[in-house]
Amino acid sequence: MKEKYDLALRQLQALLEDEHDEMGVLANAAALIKEVTNYFWVGFYVVRGDELLLGPFQGSVACMHIAYGRGVCGTTWRERRTIVVDDVHQFPGHIACSSLSQSEVVVPLFNGKGDVKAVLDVDSELLADFSPDDVTFLESAAAIVSKALYV
Repeated sequence: MKEKYDLALRQLQALLEDEHDEMGVLANAAALIKEVTNYFWVGFYVVRGDELLLGPFQGSVACMHIAYGRGVCGTTWRERRTIVVDDVHQFPGHIACSSLSQSEVVVPLFNGKGDVKAVLDVDSELLADFSPDDVTFLESAAAIVSKALYV
């Protein structure tokens, strides 16, 4: 899996080289991550004022607005760190956009000043489905996207 992830990160880097349009970058990044991982839902929420707004994604319909500090995405924004949830039903305040989601990883994307500008949200239909390698891959992908857009 590590080789697959390393190749995907090189592809993402090449795909986003000299690209800075937020919509296009996030759309292609979501598509590539979904292709590589085949998780149930892969997408971005973008900071707009005091909430996260739904950005480009791959998967079923999703919540469109998430308040600061609410759910896994809002908590990731507030705490400025990756959050891995093995069972979303055990996460206080989890926002159930889909009843099929069982586990989740949310990774913050930072600008050059260290502000969270967006989050990468990945959901699985299986409990405890994210390995340390998966999380490292998602964090690395988020860093590449951050560099293309926000740094």
